[in-house]
Amino acid sequence: MEMSHAQRLILSNQYKLMSLLDPDNLERYRRLQTIVERGYGLQMRELDREFGELPESVCRTLIDIMEMHHALHVSWTNLKDPGEIEARRLQFLGFDAATEARFLGYVRFMVQIEGRYTQFDAGSHGFNAQTPMWEKYQRMLAVWHTCPRQYHLSANEIAQIINA
Repeated sequence: MEMSHAQRLILSNQYKLMSLLDPDNLERYRRLQTIVERGYGLQMRELDREFGELPESVCRTLIDIMEMHHALHVSWTNLKDPGEIEARRLQFLGFDAATEARFLGYVRFMVQIEGRYTQFDAGSHGFNAQTPMWEKYQRMLAVWHTCPRQYHLSANEIAQIINA
């Protein structure tokens, strides 16, 4: 992360203030303040993780994934005969914290901070699916987008989506 001296001074002051406001993380903020003040290049890369970036297109895809799960649940609820489709198969699991942390963070932001999709059950795992889900959701989205009535899915369409 490249920063001017002025930017480093501002960030250093922010870390100093954070250490005063959050004494439980005092050592962490002092360490980061030292790294920024002295410009330790190797450790400055840690700040890249602190200030991650999620492009707009990825955010829109994540919302689309959550919207698809909402549509699956609504459609399943409206079915007269859900057949062999179990409600648990429609549950939005989230993303893998180890390999998809950026996606998981956005889902948590949308539900906990933005107050959207509050009907999703985070459970004790907090939307941590504990297995990579991105590719699975991409296959599901591809099928969902071909359905003519995305919020009035038939049992067959629901099965096709969740089995994608």
